[in-house]
Order: sequence, then C-alpha cells, then structure tokens
Amino acid sequence: MPTIDSAPVLQRIRHPFRARHVQLLARESISPGFLRLTLGGAELDGFISAGFDDHIKLILPQAGLEKPRLPVMIDGRPHIEGERPTMRDYTPLRHDAARNTLAMDFALHGTGPAAEWARGAPIGQWVGLAGPRGSMLVPVDLQWHWLLGDETAMPAIERRLAELPPGTQAVVRVQLADGADRRAWRSAANLDLQWVESLAPSVQSLDIPQGSGFIWAAGEHRAMAQLRKQVLSKPGADPRHMRIASYWKQGEVGHHEELGSAD
Repeated sequence: MPTIDSAPVLQRIRHPFRARHVQLLARESISPGFLRLTLGGAELDGFISAGFDDHIKLILPQAGLEKPRLPVMIDGRPHIEGERPTMRDYTPLRHDAARNTLAMDFALHGTGPAAEWARGAPIGQWVGLAGPRGSMLVPVDLQWHWLLGDETAMPAIERRLAELPPGTQAVVRVQLADGADRRAWRSAANLDLQWVESLAPSVQSLDIPQGSGFIWAAGEHRAMAQLRKQVLSKPGADPRHMRIASYWKQGEVGHHEELGSAD
C-alpha cells in the first residue's frame, strides 16, 4: 500500500473584503468554447489572489447604470442596495499588478447571462468584482499533484501548472465536450496530461503514488461527488490531502460548493 505523509497540507487564509469597479479592456478567442477577457482599472490596486483555485464574484452591469452597484459589508455579510445584480463565480487566471489588469476565461457552452456578456459586452464597459474573500494554499513542492476536472476547472489547472516547480509530478485529466478546446499547456513539472471524454474511467486507472502529494478536482456537482468516492476508495487515499469542489450543478444557477474534506 502506498505510504504518504498524513499531516494536513492545506492552509486557509482570509483576505479583507473588497469590491471593485473595473472595465473590460480586451477580448480574445482562445478556442471554440472559450473567451479570455482582460479587465482592469485603478481599483485593482491591492488585489490579492493567493490560491490557484480562488474565486471572485463577477458583478454584471445593471440596466440604466453606468457602473453596477457593489456589495458592502453590513454585520459581517455582503449587502447590495436595491435590485440585486447578476453575479457569477470565476477563477482569476492571471493578475498583472504593475498594469492593474486581470485575465479570466469564460466558457461559452451555455447561454447564461455571464456567457452572453462575455460574448457581446462593448470594450470599456464597467463591471464589478468582489473578493476573493479567502484562499486555500497547497504547497507547490510536494512530490506529486493530481489536477482533475471538466472545462470549468481549466483556469485553475492552467494557473497551477504555471506555479509548479521542476522535480514535481503533475497528473492532469480534463474532460472536454469538444476536443477543439484543448490547450497547449506547459509546466516546469513533469507533466502527464490527457484530455478525456469521461473523467471517471481515466481516474479509475490511476494509482496513488508514494510520497507527499495532493489531489485537486473540480467540475459538475454529481460528477465530483462520485469522483470523490472513487478516489477515496483507492489505497493510500487521505481526505486531508485532497480538495474536490463542485463548480456547477446541473439545473441550478450560480452553484459553487466545496465537497466534504472527510467522511
């Protein structure tokens, strides 16, 4: 049976709550199913995103307003005056502190308001960003990392691969509905990357290595719940060395949930 360090490796940190107005600066089509948008402005000064799978709230423009209303903290909870704007969770892909810009990827497989905004918003339009309110830090110098998910996990996986140092092993499995959305990812780590039609069979064939490591996965709620059970059934699995998140749920809007860290 594989032996791994059983000490928890996750470190949770909190950030002061802050909401910002930013403008849409650029739009780039990076594959048939994805757009990469660059947002920026002076209010991005001081932006912090310490974890590769952080999420921020994108606050879409409200009708009749040049800038959407932003949440403020009241009694420890975010509150927005008047009509609640449309908000969705996204992963900050690349932050340039010197230029006060932030790149984010938008999947276009759906027809929701965020995807429609990403497709058609005019350059220069104002939107809001809130958060991240906290980060989960996983050491980069572990011996091995599993990064698993569907299209919604791709920004976090891309960001993580850019962080990993030489000498580590990165096993990546991504379930794609359209093979044309594959990316030419590179990493200083030893990269084992496969684009798959179904995540479960590809993970079933993997054995948990010896040594220190971490398993990260994100995607649709039911698929991730099943994946978590699948991973925990493997010899050497330790829930303290994994984080599996539900980034979306079939039939629901604005879903985001971290699945349990222990049974």
